[in-house]
Amino acid sequence: MPYVVPSRPAPPGAPPPGPGRGGRWSRTVRRIAAVVALATGAALAGPGVAGAAPTSPAAAEARAAAALERVTSFGANPGGLNMYVYRPAALPANAPVVVALHGCTQSAQVYSDNAGLNTFADRHGFLVVYAETTTANNANKCFNWFQPGDTRRGQGEAASIRQMVAHAATAYGADTDRVQVTGLSAGGTMTSVMLAAYPDVFAAGAVVAGIPYGCGTDVVSAFGCMSPGVDRTPAAWAQAVRDAHPGFAGPWPRVAIWHGDNDATVAPRNADELRDQWTAVHGLGQTPDRTSTIGPNSTRRSEYLAADGGASAVEVNRVPGIGHGTPVDPGSGAEQCGATGTQHFIDSICSGYWITRFFGLDGTTTPEPPVDPPTEPAACWTANNYEHVRAGRATTTGGQVYAKGSGQHLGLYNTFVTHTLKESPAGHYVVADGSCP
Repeated sequence: MPYVVPSRPAPPGAPPPGPGRGGRWSRTVRRIAAVVALATGAALAGPGVAGAAPTSPAAAEARAAAALERVTSFGANPGGLNMYVYRPAALPANAPVVVALHGCTQSAQVYSDNAGLNTFADRHGFLVVYAETTTANNANKCFNWFQPGDTRRGQGEAASIRQMVAHAATAYGADTDRVQVTGLSAGGTMTSVMLAAYPDVFAAGAVVAGIPYGCGTDVVSAFGCMSPGVDRTPAAWAQAVRDAHPGFAGPWPRVAIWHGDNDATVAPRNADELRDQWTAVHGLGQTPDRTSTIGPNSTRRSEYLAADGGASAVEVNRVPGIGHGTPVDPGSGAEQCGATGTQHFIDSICSGYWITRFFGLDGTTTPEPPVDPPTEPAACWTANNYEHVRAGRATTTGGQVYAKGSGQHLGLYNTFVTHTLKESPAGHYVVADGSCP
């Protein structure tokens, strides 16, 4: 995701760029972005771009079996994207659709090979549409989640992805009432875009290591959104979503949020801001209705139930001990999936299994994991930022302080800024200025 500089060139004979897609970027901003891209390129390119990690014969056979079908013509394509489809051999009529959006430097095939979604497409009978951007759109193959010409309803990359859904319905008989979207990093943030711009198309989405809709609108602000992140009120975040499709009255898409606790590329506080955005859109508070731990690594899940008390409208999954990437758990077990054949697919928990469940595509009646038992009343501490760090309630990075667990920004690392932190559950701290007993 560090690669945000747009680079779609004008076609031969086209007029000089104007204030629209890319024409507004100044020469100075381009140079700055190019320098940043060069400085960070090695970190994200890694073995996934050249010299991928060796794979076993079984893994190679599985990848060969997961060949994607290229769709060369799917209708209007103002964003200049490529469309690929993974179609299970036994795809039923009126099948659901999951749109999958790769991260920077990746491709549709890389995402298909490693994320693990195809495992569940085969098991439960749904179509996976892999949208792919190119270096013609963005020098580092990022979806342009920060560029207004690509993030508004009816425009650019967002419009191209929406057209892929329409094509899936006509060409494969897909069910337009059961369309979901997920993605990693820039693809995760583009997932936020699709949920906001097309809430009438997508029933649900899963944002992996992504950013709230409406955060960045240019190269410079995009980097600030990534780290340290941007703090807005739930109402302000929700208004950005509502403004993306004025007049839409719901029902709004359900949203699952996945983020690694140690993500140094997209600050974990973005998970909190995403939670604030979508709980407010659904008219819910920011205190979870239930919490639990899932998977082999005890990922912490917080659920915010729909107003009718049914399935969760929003859930946040905080993955311990991992950095920036898609959590996978290679293996053949019922809750395992994915591969680690390239960077940013991290051996941890099979997020694809839980995302498929959240989307309601698993077709099972397996009970939910047990809810954590009630805890003692939350403990609260009021202290300056220096003392919070010393006591282990917060961490410091680059002179800034962040609450441990939630990643909320507390301000400068000094003795002059004071906050009240509430611990609930153990080891997870949130800002509770003026609201803690």
